[in-house]
Amino acid sequence: MLDVIQSLNYKEELLKGNFGIERETLRVDENGGLALTKHPEVFECKMTHPYITTDFSESQIELITPTLNTLDEVYSFLNSLYDITVLELKDEFLWPQSMPCSIPEDDLIPIADYGHCESGVGASEYRKSLLKKYGGKKQLISGIHYNFSFSEDLIRDLYEKIGNGEDYRDFRDNIYLKVVRNYLRYRWLLIYLLGGTTTMHESFGEKCVVDLDKISKDGFSNEGAVSYRNSECGYKNKIDLYPNYNSVKEYVESVYRFIDDKLIESHKELYTQVRLKARDNTRFLESLIEEGINYLEIRSIDINPFSKAGISLEDLSFINLFTIYLLLKDETTYEKWQEEAQNNQNIISIYGQMDVVLYKDGKTISKSDWALNILNEMMDINNKLALGKANIIENMIEKIKNPKLTYAYRISEMVKEEGFIESHLRLAKEYKEDAYKKRFKLEGFEDLELSTQILMKEAIKRGIKVDVIDRSENFISLKNDNCVEYVKQATKTSKDNYVSVLMMENKVVTKKILENSNVRVPSGDEFFNLDEALNKAHRYINKSIVVKPKSTNFGLGISIFKEGATEEDIKEAFKLAFAHDNTVLVEEFIKGKEYRFLVIGDTVPGILHRVPANVIGDGKASIKELVEEKNKSSLRGKGYKTPLEKINLDENAKLFLKQSGKDFDYIPKKDEIVYLRENSNISTGGDSIDYTDLIPQRFKDIAVESAKAVGANICGVDMMIEDFNDENSNYGIIELNFNPAIHIHSYPYKGKEREIAKEVLNILGFIKK
Repeated sequence: MLDVIQSLNYKEELLKGNFGIERETLRVDENGGLALTKHPEVFECKMTHPYITTDFSESQIELITPTLNTLDEVYSFLNSLYDITVLELKDEFLWPQSMPCSIPEDDLIPIADYGHCESGVGASEYRKSLLKKYGGKKQLISGIHYNFSFSEDLIRDLYEKIGNGEDYRDFRDNIYLKVVRNYLRYRWLLIYLLGGTTTMHESFGEKCVVDLDKISKDGFSNEGAVSYRNSECGYKNKIDLYPNYNSVKEYVESVYRFIDDKLIESHKELYTQVRLKARDNTRFLESLIEEGINYLEIRSIDINPFSKAGISLEDLSFINLFTIYLLLKDETTYEKWQEEAQNNQNIISIYGQMDVVLYKDGKTISKSDWALNILNEMMDINNKLALGKANIIENMIEKIKNPKLTYAYRISEMVKEEGFIESHLRLAKEYKEDAYKKRFKLEGFEDLELSTQILMKEAIKRGIKVDVIDRSENFISLKNDNCVEYVKQATKTSKDNYVSVLMMENKVVTKKILENSNVRVPSGDEFFNLDEALNKAHRYINKSIVVKPKSTNFGLGISIFKEGATEEDIKEAFKLAFAHDNTVLVEEFIKGKEYRFLVIGDTVPGILHRVPANVIGDGKASIKELVEEKNKSSLRGKGYKTPLEKINLDENAKLFLKQSGKDFDYIPKKDEIVYLRENSNISTGGDSIDYTDLIPQRFKDIAVESAKAVGANICGVDMMIEDFNDENSNYGIIELNFNPAIHIHSYPYKGKEREIAKEVLNILGFIKK
């Protein structure tokens, strides 16, 4: 088959397919004990949430990625699910280890509550039966499930080349059954390379702990251990069960036999290292017979404590290569291969760090010799198919040659040095802190505008399915069982009509509509060409004015002369404004400070005062140097992908500084604040300060009234207020914005972070307050 695939010239395309990860994890308290609190309500219904649910216990969270075409995408999504989940836990953490934390006796372990609906009651009752049969402590062992199917194009191409008369479905099923059989034969290698359960806590239970050595005050292990999760102490059936993998029909018949013999209650209780998955897993066995195998689920993978996601991208890539090897590897005819494979798993799990002897087709072979043979065969496949993954295989070869490079050895040493609970709790706290630092990002989607990322994160958190339709346009779809909505740039939605957008784009129209609604706006003039404006520039000498394009956003082309200006500077302002539009406005400057009111429906969930771009002097550095230093902040970026934008020393900044006799080379005194422009847009490097709880209700009502005047449901209202402490203060509406950024309210430079995405989902009908 290798020659056939080589002739197809797939190369790296061979590594693509359909991938998904399920990662189980325990919620723990600040002392490393099992959290006995309820699953966070924000994650909505556990029975239907596509991304974040529970497994056996209410304390056991399961993170589920959607099916994606590359492992890079899957890895990023899994990291994002971790971040979203852990940030909803108050005084709790996610345990970074497959073997449980400090756990209570069975009667105190909370079984997952799936509600009072028929399916929910059934799910809870099933878990109660498992508790009686296997005990609750083993049920808390967590792991990584790797779901995959090959590219359908690959299977069809193989069918055309080597299909020998059977129909396509049988050929496809046989491809996956071969992979399953080979996986079971060679799974011991994956357990060795990825094993990460070399120690267990004393609370796990006397039967598994009693024969182990105490390697720290609370950690127990034995020399050579690799994976207790995959050992007899792991979560497995009472006796070893060996289904028939010769065909789908024979597999289903063997599962029915296990059920009839009372060995298991249902197919879900067959705890094999790899599972066939059907197209309809609610009627699993029937669906397998009728429609064949949909994908496979690999279940041998321990959580990697050294990766926040629980598994590294390199290891995911190796598993991908491993499945290709399993597809290509010729099978042996040894009859007792399943029993032999189970024996090898047990040996590697308990003693795999040593150079143990394994069994291959009835004969003995050293672990190292066999492992190196397999990895060298994988390297040959990599080279012949030009997969470009030689470095990954080389790293695995080094782990065979030197067991001290394995996760198993590293974890044992970590526990010896720090203790079982302390070492893993330290990692859990580090990962939560990392999630907080990146709280405004959605990993894997950093190319999207930050407001879109924030809305997507909130939707994922609440179990709303998210699909990116057009990345370049920040266009997404949101979907649950009751609703489908299409959203562009987070706030362009079906709730606002086209004419409302056109009205807000046109500042003259906006002013007239607001005036008709008795909302105060600044008076001013309108110019339709540069020559006319330049000829009348003298009218505005030394007057407090604002010069701005008629239709623009983000503060582009705006010049503000609070104390008046010379004719020369006013003409320069006209030139800047006409560079952005064919019509330019000159308006009176309204005294006070400018505030951005975010209106969503009848509410104002966020108000910001935006401080113009500025630097604070140290008596040594120039304005240019201070800007360079301030722009290094991780909060600042370009293209609305971070909470703040980088400061740009452009012509507007140059003109503004000129009015106070400064330029970019000016060195401010220590603690001297130098503003770089008058307008305070975040898009031009300004700082955002939350004022939501400080602004009187009167001004909030005016903002809502302004939005209603143009028929807008989601709207940014820019309002000048002379004294925000006085509800009777003078004010003026500067402009309305039809596509207001939500990230500036969600993550202000100073002040309370607001849950704006929640308000957007509410007005779209996905959630209720």
